[in-house]
Amino acid sequence: MFEKVTTTIDEELCTGCGLCVQICPSKALSMQNGKAAVTGKQSLNCGHCMAICPEGAIQVGAIDDSMSQFMSFSSDRKWLPYGEFDTAQLVRLMASRRSCRNFLDKPVTQAILEDLVKIGCTAPSATNCQSWTFTVLPSRQAVTVLGKSVRDFYVKLNSMAEKYSLRMFMKLIGKPQLDRYYRKYYDFVKEGMAEFDRSGIDRIFHDAPSAIVIGCKPGASLPKEDAMLAAENILLAAHSMGLGSCLIGWAVEAMNNDRKLQRGIGIPDEETVYAVIALGYPDECYKRQAGRKKAVVRVSET
Repeated sequence: MFEKVTTTIDEELCTGCGLCVQICPSKALSMQNGKAAVTGKQSLNCGHCMAICPEGAIQVGAIDDSMSQFMSFSSDRKWLPYGEFDTAQLVRLMASRRSCRNFLDKPVTQAILEDLVKIGCTAPSATNCQSWTFTVLPSRQAVTVLGKSVRDFYVKLNSMAEKYSLRMFMKLIGKPQLDRYYRKYYDFVKEGMAEFDRSGIDRIFHDAPSAIVIGCKPGASLPKEDAMLAAENILLAAHSMGLGSCLIGWAVEAMNNDRKLQRGIGIPDEETVYAVIALGYPDECYKRQAGRKKAVVRVSET
């Protein structure tokens, strides 16, 4: 949960306001002789102290400033106060982003892909561990290689699922997943694989020219949640940058069940993949927002 403290305080700039001490979630700071001082041995390295200091007297060594520098656009480094953003436009962005399955034959630049990764890293993470990893597939060729590996995985899985005796045996020993897969997905996957073999239509990545694979290193408090929060940032940012995006759950499932697939794109076995995002310029243009299904909402005062 905690890491070594990397915070430093410039005593000459510090005015002793104490704001950093009040805001520090790991109690690594305290007031000493009217000045803020680093007195703890462990920290989240979250940067709250650095962000709240009115004099700019605090630095957190674990924070890499290059992660806030973008190549495809100029960012505003000023903190946006609570309530000072247009909520209506934020909701418009969220409601307008849709899963894209029709892409133009136009590459996405390396600069944009790297900027999307940095934007993903602005997401919150449990205990600020930031243990996520991002593997960028920058070209259609790289995406195709992974797509073929995913296809081969499902061809083998379908071959196993076709065997009635194997499905029943697995159910008897308390592993009904193969039978459940056969009933829910077998026909759909078989049709998709046949279409790929027949005409080369990519039903997995939809001919996207690039992709980002989000995983997590061991030891994170909530690795899946961290990865999906980062993925959501990337999805929204991609839309704002003119890109279409689509979460590819089929690839995640394949890599989680056969680590050779993730090794094939340079991801070590100790990492777990939680999200795969296909990215590219969209060959589709919607006319309106579609809305969402009715949600279950509860209010509990107990």
